[in-house]
Amino acid sequence: MQDKTAEIEQIIERQALEIKELKEQIVILLVEIKELKARLNSNSNNSSKPPSSDGYQKKPAFPKTGNGKKGGQTGHIGNTLKQISNPDETIVQPLCTCTKCGENLGSVKSELSEKRQVFELPQPRLLVIEYQTLKGICPNCGDKQYSNFPDGVNAPVQYGNGVKALTTLLNVVYKIPFKKVRFLFGDLFHYQLNESTVITNNESCYVKLEMAENNIREQILESIVVHFDESGVRVGGRLNWLHTATTVLFTYLWVHINRGRKALDSPKSIIGDFNGWAMHDCWSSYFGYSNVKHAVCGAHILRELEALIEEKSLWAGEFKFFLLEIYHFRKRHPYESKTKWKTEFDRICERADIEEPPARISGNRGRKKRTKGRNLLERLIKHKEAVLAFAYNVEVPFTNNQAERDIRPVKVKQKVSGCFRTFHGAEVYARIEGYVSTLRKNRFDIFKELTNDFNSTNVDFNLST
Repeated sequence: MQDKTAEIEQIIERQALEIKELKEQIVILLVEIKELKARLNSNSNNSSKPPSSDGYQKKPAFPKTGNGKKGGQTGHIGNTLKQISNPDETIVQPLCTCTKCGENLGSVKSELSEKRQVFELPQPRLLVIEYQTLKGICPNCGDKQYSNFPDGVNAPVQYGNGVKALTTLLNVVYKIPFKKVRFLFGDLFHYQLNESTVITNNESCYVKLEMAENNIREQILESIVVHFDESGVRVGGRLNWLHTATTVLFTYLWVHINRGRKALDSPKSIIGDFNGWAMHDCWSSYFGYSNVKHAVCGAHILRELEALIEEKSLWAGEFKFFLLEIYHFRKRHPYESKTKWKTEFDRICERADIEEPPARISGNRGRKKRTKGRNLLERLIKHKEAVLAFAYNVEVPFTNNQAERDIRPVKVKQKVSGCFRTFHGAEVYARIEGYVSTLRKNRFDIFKELTNDFNSTNVDFNLST
């Protein structure tokens, strides 16, 4: 009987141990299932995925606050096509015959009835300009003299600066590949220029814009708020990073093999020399610089909160409402702030600390395992001043959208061309794209400016004027 009892106890102990192990496995599997579901349901509203990955179910970044009328709003300045007073060509449609009786109306005195204008493109063609030099004998000394060609006319046959500016715009700014630029010129002008010509034009533009790029850097360093961001780019089949430092009026782009501190410490970076507000997406490398005042992008936080809300997180919904309430208040009252916001921030974080499971050890070594909610909460607490920077400083915006808009064109470039063949090719793209973006922000005539730049040895001017 005692042997039977001992055997039963052993079975119970073995089953209890198995149940404990199974429970631990269930917990691990539930966590994995939760993570996989979150990954499957991630989109641009609840993660860092780009809006292009959402398909046809895109949603606005911020919920609409009113039910205003659709279309152009009051005060909107449109670009509707309008008639001009001095058309390039006027064609008069004469009276022919009476539509009622068939009488010939050719000799009838007539007057203007109505006018309509058609804005049309002329048949494009390249303007070929021939320069001729002269020679003659000096009547005083008898020496043979020759006149000179204009500066820049260096070969028997060459393309002009307008063509160079257009090829650079098409390839760099409008993201048309080298081969398609050649096809486009063949279709429009019946001259299929070589792909190497486009590359040479880009390189020439890159060299001429060195001083202009330095000027842009200086203007950005004098700004109150600068937006920083980075995005991965493929260079020669390897992952590199395109970095940006940008403002409302200036765009500076540069390429580095690294994303973090090595890139930000490099000579191309400007964050080490900047003393104003640095707006970024909470990438840890930025916080290593104490010379700047940090501000964190609110849109990134909202996306992470949205992902937690979809997992039924209570504190995330409350914090999202809290941030948006401050955002809308500052839009209505930009120069007003409330001290209670910091108190409310702390209260929600205390509640979140209770709701979020603590960090757990997932193995014998390494960092403790944290949920996404716990990671976000610890970041919010650690960088509280940066998160609330927009609430207490009127010059600080709520989001880092400026940097994201200025860095987004490289994604279009990659989708069209796949990658950059060389690191120098990526540098050429970055300098020209940043320069043209700056021209556009300052409302310059881009084609005119680029054409003039090809006429210059070095482009050096103050865009702030």
